[in-house]
Amino acid sequence: MAVLPLALGVAVMSLGLAEAAAHAEASAQHHAGGSGLFADLTADAAPADAPPRTRLVWEGVDLDGDGQPDVANPTGHAPRGADAYGEGAFHASRDGGTREHEGVDYVATAGQAVTAPISGFVSKIGYAYPDDQTLKFVEIDNPALHLTARVFYVDPKVAVGDPVAIGHPIGVAHTLQARYPLGITDHVHLEIAEAGRKVDAQTLIFARTETEQQAAD
Repeated sequence: MAVLPLALGVAVMSLGLAEAAAHAEASAQHHAGGSGLFADLTADAAPADAPPRTRLVWEGVDLDGDGQPDVANPTGHAPRGADAYGEGAFHASRDGGTREHEGVDYVATAGQAVTAPISGFVSKIGYAYPDDQTLKFVEIDNPALHLTARVFYVDPKVAVGDPVAIGHPIGVAHTLQARYPLGITDHVHLEIAEAGRKVDAQTLIFARTETEQQAAD
């Protein structure tokens, strides 16, 4: 008859161990911010054979040979593709083929920072359209390189005469949806002239793929 009390004692001990284990796990989750210990150690671990993460980096040409780029992408995004109002490439058709696009459109998000595509000084701030007081452009002149750049559809944060450095903010992007309601990709329009002649910005600004490891190095 001693077998039954012994079995009951073993069962009670087992339940006690199970409760202790459950309590320990709950305590570990509490101190680890609500996730299990092993989940914390492995949640962010990538498979050993996973390909490295990449990103698109935009680089401008070095025109004066000092080892530094002299032209930059003003939004950090790709040129505008085709939409209801055409496409953003240099010399793309406009107004049913009666004229050509004189710049390159770079995709932008309304409100994002827009940066200077060249170094120099602000030579003009004007309106993109005579009938619209909201859509403005910033003109930057660099006499040393004989370059002039105009960045359209921005709310300027600079004034005429201000010196600006390439890659530094000059304003924020403006939405174009009210002006082009049929569906246009929000963008900034970049015109670059060399000694007075309009040139294709895509021959001066290139994209390359960079891994996260290269960025860290």
